[in-house]
Amino acid sequence: MKKFIACLLTMALALTAVAAVAEGSLTFSWWGGDSRHEATQAAVDAFEAATGIEVTSTYSAWTGWEDKMSQYFASDSAFDVNQVNWNWLYSFVDAQGNSKFYDLNQVADIIDLTQFNANSLAQCTVDGQLLAIPVSMTGRIFYWNKTTFEKAGLDTPKSLADLMAAGPIFAEKLGDDYYPIALGAYDKMILMVYYLECVYGKDWVVDNTLNYTAEEIAEGLAFIQSLEDNHVCPTSPTLAGDGADSLDKNPKWMEGKYAGIFEWDSSASKFESALNEGQEFIVGDYFTDMGEYQGGYTKVSLALAISNTAADKESAAKLIEFLLNSEEGAKLMKSERGIPLSAKANEICLADGLLNEKVAEANAKVLAWCQNALDPKFEAAALKNSDGVYYDAMDGLSYQDYSIEEAAEILVDGITEVLNAD
Repeated sequence: MKKFIACLLTMALALTAVAAVAEGSLTFSWWGGDSRHEATQAAVDAFEAATGIEVTSTYSAWTGWEDKMSQYFASDSAFDVNQVNWNWLYSFVDAQGNSKFYDLNQVADIIDLTQFNANSLAQCTVDGQLLAIPVSMTGRIFYWNKTTFEKAGLDTPKSLADLMAAGPIFAEKLGDDYYPIALGAYDKMILMVYYLECVYGKDWVVDNTLNYTAEEIAEGLAFIQSLEDNHVCPTSPTLAGDGADSLDKNPKWMEGKYAGIFEWDSSASKFESALNEGQEFIVGDYFTDMGEYQGGYTKVSLALAISNTAADKESAAKLIEFLLNSEEGAKLMKSERGIPLSAKANEICLADGLLNEKVAEANAKVLAWCQNALDPKFEAAALKNSDGVYYDAMDGLSYQDYSIEEAAEILVDGITEVLNAD
């Protein structure tokens, strides 16, 4: 029955795409929140008015989106222009290993590639083909609820020592349900890698091989465990008991009981807007006492790509150029997909005061600090999905199903398997 339903879904997706082409529409897909949807649709409307090219838009929240897009690409019925995650450039390929995305070097006469720095374009280049245009770069950084820390009689943490000391003080002065920071399983994984890179100064993966031993990873897991042991962050059972799908929807975040996060710089507005009134949300700093090195990585936050199956690739390229490089597109999109990488768009938004100040502050700190490279398979579904290796290891450790050594072996084995997969 499951296979039958999957076949019906694939057929339906294919028919949808064919219908869109038959109507003469350029199709465009993206995910995001309401503010991104509104800004993007306004930019699409402006593009249609400026060019006369019709665009059919499809968008939704992130949950389930990657699986849905996988069906489209598997059935060769993908949208003409797609907002993509960086790792999709490596995972969405056909049986012969050919990409599902069009080489944008072929439309460089339409898309002004000179507006993007070479390093960012290199991250979207696979086997010499530019498979997407990076919209923004992002990385993880600390954010703090200054109001809650002041309530505990503390300044926001400037060091790891400050953060560790805050845990017991929160419990004593505010109560056992107050924590300096809240971390989901994937947040813990990224923070652990950041910590280890600060200590050892080496990339997580090199030449498709895990660059850390089980013993070194166990050291990182011991650091994560110490955060729970010292009442710095809630355990996985505690977070599960909160009953929220995501941290920004967790009442304890909204009320200020969870006073910190380690999140993407582009997520500032989402978490700030979720707070109840009367709370001050600020961008934190990286901790220099984690180690001798500046750990952490930046990545392409998201990108725009053209499907190989797009019937009118020149029109698709014109849409990307309008959204990323035109004055009208930049003013309408602002920082809804992060701080614009396009030099022209960035200049326009800065001049008109259109960038979210906290996102801009966080992004500047991320780009100035992070020194390590990101492995393309770090975000593979088998690793980062809720039933993946990262969740198994981190939640298993927090639930006390695994020892630190067992969790380390799960990470080593799971990551190695993904790296060695065809």
